[in-house]
Amino acid sequence: MCSHQTSGASSDRNAPHIVAAHPEQGWNLLCDGAIVFDDTGELLPDGRIVAPHRVPAALLTIAA
Repeated sequence: MCSHQTSGASSDRNAPHIVAAHPEQGWNLLCDGAIVFDDTGELLPDGRIVAPHRVPAALLTIAA
């Protein structure tokens, strides 16, 4: 594991990076031990959970 600090989404160049990608299963393992899910949820190394950041259905557009 690396020394990056888990702090959620970040555009910092020192942010944790993907060390194992599993797109077929919908998750990636970051170098700091966090698991990031395609629905934007996270499971942190200490067991804490970051809930998915979902857009309310009323704001979604429907293609016709």
